[in-house]
Amino acid sequence: MKPDALAPTSLSISLETGKPPLLAAPALSGLDAAHTWLSEHREAIRTELLRHGQLLIRGLPIRKPEEFAELRDVLVEERAAYREKATPRSSYGEDVYSSTDLPRQQAIHLHNENSYTLDFPGLLLFCCLQAPDEGGATTVADVREVLAALPAPLVERFRTNGWLLTRHYHKHVGLPWRTAFATDRPEDVEEYCERNLIGCEWVGESSLRTVQRRSALVRHPVTGEEAWFNHAAFWSRWALDEEVLDVLEVTYGADALPFDTAFGDGTELNEDDVRTLNAAYEAAIRRERWQVGDLMLVDNILSAHGRDAYQGDRKILVAMGEPVALNACAPTVPPAPCPVA
Repeated sequence: MKPDALAPTSLSISLETGKPPLLAAPALSGLDAAHTWLSEHREAIRTELLRHGQLLIRGLPIRKPEEFAELRDVLVEERAAYREKATPRSSYGEDVYSSTDLPRQQAIHLHNENSYTLDFPGLLLFCCLQAPDEGGATTVADVREVLAALPAPLVERFRTNGWLLTRHYHKHVGLPWRTAFATDRPEDVEEYCERNLIGCEWVGESSLRTVQRRSALVRHPVTGEEAWFNHAAFWSRWALDEEVLDVLEVTYGADALPFDTAFGDGTELNEDDVRTLNAAYEAAIRRERWQVGDLMLVDNILSAHGRDAYQGDRKILVAMGEPVALNACAPTVPPAPCPVA
């Protein structure tokens, strides 16, 4: 089902080049009024989300994490878990988290949340409680557009082989395995990896290495559209600043970076491959300055998201919902715990 085949709605969506689609809420007297308005327009909002891949709703009276959680539950039927954690987050309860606690000067490349797990959130909700002084947009990009912009031979290699993720959980960089897997027991990690088709091995006294092959392309379970869905560029060594890559290679070795990616048969991605992927993301990127009360919905299969660097204090919350199984998305290669030639 293509976007133009979706039924029209009564919502007035503002479309501006380079910005996410915007829906302005009417003047609302408080949270109860916002609850009612969102309930009345829930189906139309979800239809517009399928059409555009993301939707920014402006003008909601959200000022506290618990208010965000309440309105989240209007729009989301089922909450989704955050598993195989990769970035630090603060919890506000009720499955509401900070969007990320990475340093403000660090931009975050576009990616689909949990594209490496066997099930993942189908819907992300971001909410602004404090806008930064400068920068800090939660960037988005329609990955249908990203896929269309990529060279056919490169897409075919990913379609045929999938992509490979290798992670090293070190003690002093990234998240340690105890945080990523939410356990202190190595046997729990091993059991999780076996159930989820992840190869794992213990390295030394405190490090863990995991390898997993996943499909780089999937089809949306509702619209049937094919989408570019992976972390292949985001977690490639070639996405790191040269100075950071040098330090990591000196400290841990070129074969033990916290994250690295390859084609699913184990063939390395080269710098030109990653540059091509990032150029396609950049051509599709959309951004809008946050305002307090903004609520942005992101279809996690149709849209990638990231973050611009920023100045000043920033408080953006995130919640995840509508879990989707990878096997419901017509993966082009089956998941596996290691490269498959």
